[in-house]
Amino acid sequence: MEALNLLEIERILEQLDGWEYVDGAIETSFQFENFKEAFTIMTRIAFECEAQGHHPDWSNVYNSLQIRLNTHDVEGVTEKDFRLARAIESIVDSE
Repeated sequence: MEALNLLEIERILEQLDGWEYVDGAIETSFQFENFKEAFTIMTRIAFECEAQGHHPDWSNVYNSLQIRLNTHDVEGVTEKDFRLARAIESIVDSE
């Protein structure tokens, strides 16, 4: 798998709401009603990450969740990152 170039990344990012390219990764953040809701979503995302064999750099403080994706093996952003980002969007939107 190859890292995408900046033009490819920007083109694909246009299809995702709230994601941006920052320092070699795509990232976003979400706000939830409370910690329980944030943690519930994180759990659902964790199961999807396991299914895809791809894991984010993420952090949670109370009701906020920050997610950062890149493919460490190629030191860049790949389609693998966008596949997981789309799945994360689907999970968050389903709540």
